Amino acid sequence: MPNDLSAKKLFFGKVTGVEKKDDAFWKKLYKQSEERISSLEKEVPFYQEEPVKVLEEDGYTRRDFMKWVSATTAMLMLPGFFEPLVARTIQVLNRVPVIWINLQDCAGNSEALLRADGPTVDELILDIITLEFHELLMTASGEHAERQLEDAMTTFKGEYLLFVEGSIPTAANGIYGTIGTSGETYVDHLKRLAADAKAVVAVGTCATFGGVPAAAPNPTGATGVMSLVQNKPVVNIPACPANPANMLGVILLYAMTGELPELDGLLRPKFAFGQRIHDACERRVHFDAGEYVEEWGDAAAQAGHCLYKMGCKGPMTFNNCPTVKYNRGTSWPVAAGHGCIGCSEPGFFDKFDRFEAPTPYNPSYNPASDFQIAAGLGLATAASALANSTPTQEEDHGN
Repeated sequence: MPNDLSAKKLFFGKVTGVEKKDDAFWKKLYKQSEERISSLEKEVPFYQEEPVKVLEEDGYTRRDFMKWVSATTAMLMLPGFFEPLVARTIQVLNRVPVIWINLQDCAGNSEALLRADGPTVDELILDIITLEFHELLMTASGEHAERQLEDAMTTFKGEYLLFVEGSIPTAANGIYGTIGTSGETYVDHLKRLAADAKAVVAVGTCATFGGVPAAAPNPTGATGVMSLVQNKPVVNIPACPANPANMLGVILLYAMTGELPELDGLLRPKFAFGQRIHDACERRVHFDAGEYVEEWGDAAAQAGHCLYKMGCKGPMTFNNCPTVKYNRGTSWPVAAGHGCIGCSEPGFFDKFDRFEAPTPYNPSYNPASDFQIAAGLGLATAASALANSTPTQEEDHGN
């Protein structure tokens, strides 16, 4: 199977929902993945260390590794018999070059990545994935860092995945964000690096939809990657911060299949953003029973009742927070007693401006069909550009 991302088919095609994929689909995907992994296994790794050996040296047993493989396979919505392929994919991640740039951001997504759980970022990212450039993690600075970036772009031209963290200021000819000794604007910096990338992965709500910097009145003209990058496949991984599991999931799927995951209408991976938070929330049973927290600290709050009346935006937010969680999978905001603020949705800071006021519940809500938001983000332009290299994405969310 060709691994060209400009092919006329994405890895999950036009099929929606795991339950609609028949045996023939999974057998074909399994064979495709086997061929892709076998091809990568023949290539010389950029770093010679064996991934599993690296894990063992850091205290991870084979049993620990297989538990992680099993959990990751399930998170990616793959059948259980794909587990051996996921395990093999880990062994070839050192053949996939990644360049990571930070633009108008707080580095929160990088911080989240540094705290990724089993395997940790030191083991899985730095020692296994070829992370060629990352301003926050690298030791080089100034002109030395610029040379390292240029070397990486030249060496892996047309093959690297470009991860972008942070929004891009466009007002006043981009003067609100410049980088390097030449004072290159973030706009030009992004476009130059994206031109030679295999695909662009926008990480965090700032990079995907503009985030907080794009909130009204948006003085810097902040916007997301997909409104600026044309003729390149774009994957959006929103949230503030994005979950490291979702970042690694995209890399794993690409390494295993050579293609991008199935995306929704906002270019988000369906394995992570195909379900409302509301539908997987542990407090959903209280919502259905009409049991709500009416005031912070009341008896209902102490009993773990639904936070909808306190402004929880779970019913209109798509993400896998309730199932993947954060901090070694121990918790997430709603479980900790704070309502969801909808941070993985476009325009959340303005659209959900009163976090403690309930938003009318609409079971059929689909942010990708919200014309006002789509127009503001320039989705029509982005979709037109992507159509030149990838097929049209479905605009549903598993409703």
